[in-house]
Amino acid sequence: MRSRPPRQLRKRHLGGELRALVDETIALFHRVRYVAEQIYQPAGRSTARRGLLRGLARYGPRTVPQLALARSVTRQHTQEVVDLLRDEGFVELVANPAHKRSRLVRITRRGIAMVASMDEADARALGAIGDALDVTKEDLAITVRTLRAVREQFEADT
Repeated sequence: MRSRPPRQLRKRHLGGELRALVDETIALFHRVRYVAEQIYQPAGRSTARRGLLRGLARYGPRTVPQLALARSVTRQHTQEVVDLLRDEGFVELVANPAHKRSRLVRITRRGIAMVASMDEADARALGAIGDALDVTKEDLAITVRTLRAVREQFEADT
């Protein structure tokens, strides 16, 4: 499956540039998802699985509603993914001192090992393309700040 770059926009004002940024971000997302499926298979089968495991490894235990809110997806979808991860031994449900019925999802040692494996695969893939990129570290830092600002504006509008 090969992604095509977005069409060239005729207008070159901020709206046109902002549209180009969003289009390119979406195209990049789809390409990264495809590459991730190739390098993580079969263990890291889905974006949702990888995202939940990485989030739990980096930020600690969360409730299913908290995980869903952080990913802007439904609680029901998140519950399905958590159930699969639990069945495979990557996460466990533990008591939540802040709430009697809403248990915390906590990553297991097996889950931590899976995240470490995914991070190593990421490092290899990013290393392979990093040297070929014709951009500076400063360019990348500006890109990160720009994407964060656009995302935060979308989040402020919801």
